Amino acid sequence: MGKKDENSDGIDELVAARKDYKLHLTILLCIVIAEYIGIYTINISGINIVLMPLLYSLVLAIAFYLAKPAKWIGKEQSQKSGTIMMLLIGPLLAKLAIASGQNIQIIFNAGPAILLQEVGNLGTIFAAMPIALLLGFKRESIGMTSSICREPQMAVVIDRFGMDSPETKGFFSVFLIGTVLGTPFISLLVSVLVYLLPLHPYAFGMACGIGSASMNAAAVSSVSTIFPAFATQIEAFSGMTNLISMVTGMYVYILIAIPLTEWLYKWLEPIINNIRIKIFKIEEDKGDM
Repeated sequence: MGKKDENSDGIDELVAARKDYKLHLTILLCIVIAEYIGIYTINISGINIVLMPLLYSLVLAIAFYLAKPAKWIGKEQSQKSGTIMMLLIGPLLAKLAIASGQNIQIIFNAGPAILLQEVGNLGTIFAAMPIALLLGFKRESIGMTSSICREPQMAVVIDRFGMDSPETKGFFSVFLIGTVLGTPFISLLVSVLVYLLPLHPYAFGMACGIGSASMNAAAVSSVSTIFPAFATQIEAFSGMTNLISMVTGMYVYILIAIPLTEWLYKWLEPIINNIRIKIFKIEEDKGDM
């Protein structure tokens, strides 16, 4: 009964969002302007940063929401856009699935690397945890750094730590920031990393599949623009790894990522807290270990 009500509410929300023609026209205007601007490449110290129309349209949409030049764009339209997004992401996933099927032999030839790429995502914990602790976060840093903080991990965090726990609050802070800035950030980050890291285009395609469809699309667009000759293969690898991340990522998150993050927190928190006391001359914080 509960599941049926949830599905019914979701359909009602989608129908209501579909009828908001002013919202659709505003988004269409953003897309037309972004496509008219086109792809721009900025050279900074030998590194070519690719600016995609996707980035412009996001900036324009945010400007419409914050500056409110159009009175009909507000919080309600933001919620409707989220509902429509879940529907419109379907064709993108279908395209990536077809590309993966066309290049299935190349994917098989990649061997265990394509399965182990999810384990590689654990490396971000080691980079993010010290930064979070230096910024003064405590157990919030466990929720913030144990994953990319998207919907699949949300239920795990709430179930394990509780809705009002600091871990869940940390998770939601990154979730909200990622919702607004994640797509443009990863688009720019990929453009820089492609020039800094001497890896094969297939490797970058695999790295694009992080378990978020919107971020995957932004990353793939940038990599495909830089390596146009490998565009189809990059889409295939990113689509397959993104699917694998969604399927296996949950188990890796529960069995490895969260225990690893908690262990790292217990080890690093006293060390970095002492560093903060010496550098910033703050009062000693016992933490909540």
